[in-house]
Amino acid sequence: MPVGRITRGTTGTNRLRRVDRYLATLPVLRGTPDPLVVDLGYGARPWTALELADRLRPVAPGVRVLGLEIDPERVAAAQAAERDGVRFALGGFEIPAEREPVLVRAMNVLRQYDEAEVPGAWRTVGARLAPGGLLVDGTCDELGRIASWVDVGRAGPERFTLSLRLAGLERPGVVAERLPKALIHRNVPGERVHALLADLDGAWTRAAPLSVYGPAQRFVAAVTALRDAGTPVLGSRDRWRLGELTVPWSVVAP
Repeated sequence: MPVGRITRGTTGTNRLRRVDRYLATLPVLRGTPDPLVVDLGYGARPWTALELADRLRPVAPGVRVLGLEIDPERVAAAQAAERDGVRFALGGFEIPAEREPVLVRAMNVLRQYDEAEVPGAWRTVGARLAPGGLLVDGTCDELGRIASWVDVGRAGPERFTLSLRLAGLERPGVVAERLPKALIHRNVPGERVHALLADLDGAWTRAAPLSVYGPAQRFVAAVTALRDAGTPVLGSRDRWRLGELTVPWSVVAP
């Protein structure tokens, strides 16, 4: 039997564009000739898996995408949309694939579970990953403008990323409502993720004079200030301009 339970499945088109853009940059994808990528819990419609294939193919022409759901009716409906390099099957966290995937994307899945269930799900998926592979477990809002996720390898969580649409952004801390399940209840004083978001909000406020040059410049300045103050920020200014911030898991770990 598939491991897991049926989620609401309310994913809309283009909702996962931010995490897909991030996945396309990962070395494990680009360095594998014919990578297998799993869209775990794609929902009531097959859109996210089809979009994932379209977004990854320019950097990984041989990519194959497998959409997994534990609802047989959803799988049967999605199979009508299968095309070259994209197929759908019944399955859950056990990842019933013919070989090990380099990436497993599970967006808005574990958010619907209890926090205590997260480590077990991470271990179950991690055991099925290819060497160097990652589970990307995250959450986003309905329009895909606010998102965050955790990169989880075979040995456990490695990195945390937040990604924000900068146009009209009031403050980066709005991502608190869309933190992954492992962190969303930890956004309280005394927890590391709370400190990170507070520091980022403070740097964003101090960078307000740069708003005249646009929100991207302001966000880059805020992230630069965060790094200069000692936070081990990963990635480059090109990623920061997109409203993306990545840090080692140790920065936010409960």
